[in-house]
Amino acid sequence: MEPDLVETDKKRKRNVSIGSALQWSQWQLLDSILPTGGFAHSFGLEAAIQARLVSGPDDLKTFIIQLLDNTGSLLLPFVYSTTLNPTLDNWQNLNRILDATLTNEVGRKASVSQGSALMRVAAAAFTDVPSLKSMRDVSVGSGVVPFHHAPVFGLICGLVGMDSGTSQRAYMYVTMRDVISAATRLNLVGPLGASVLQHQIASVAEAMSKKWMDRPVEDACQTAPLLDTLQGCHGYLFSRLFCS
Repeated sequence: MEPDLVETDKKRKRNVSIGSALQWSQWQLLDSILPTGGFAHSFGLEAAIQARLVSGPDDLKTFIIQLLDNTGSLLLPFVYSTTLNPTLDNWQNLNRILDATLTNEVGRKASVSQGSALMRVAAAAFTDVPSLKSMRDVSVGSGVVPFHHAPVFGLICGLVGMDSGTSQRAYMYVTMRDVISAATRLNLVGPLGASVLQHQIASVAEAMSKKWMDRPVEDACQTAPLLDTLQGCHGYLFSRLFCS
């Protein structure tokens, strides 16, 4: 083989090796075993059940679709912006904007709780991305910037080499996965039924992702204010299984 071709082949293999290594981190970010606390939250589903707005599989499907639409409109812009520009200043600024945008205390606390856990786990696990730990240390030291989940998720996606389209779909997937898991534990649907439901809603989730993808944070908005109200009522439930 000619020297130039040999060198080109070595570079290609090196790039493939780097890309393959990053993919393992990307997959781990979506793994349910990652201890980020997402399964401690029902996204308002538990309150919706007690308010008798969700009482069966059909209601559940409608709830999940509305939740995905609201997630896309409100949070995907923050995932998108941090994935494109995963720097400390941009991430902290987006955290402040989202903190001012979220309209109920239960949702705000849930976002910060999950974001803090995700950032802590990522900084400890992804040691090949040292900037994660340094960013976390600086932000924890300042004590003034909240760790909201959507910007943290986008930041990590950007630093592990995930493109913006994939990161936004991944965020929608994590949201869908977690709320269906909550529905299973609330006995709305069984494990097999949950898998069937997740597959059925996948096409809807893709449509919602395309609908709200690649938007600036200035376009972030609520599309389902009733869901926001329900989540805000979670703290008043007499008995509850989830944190939100």
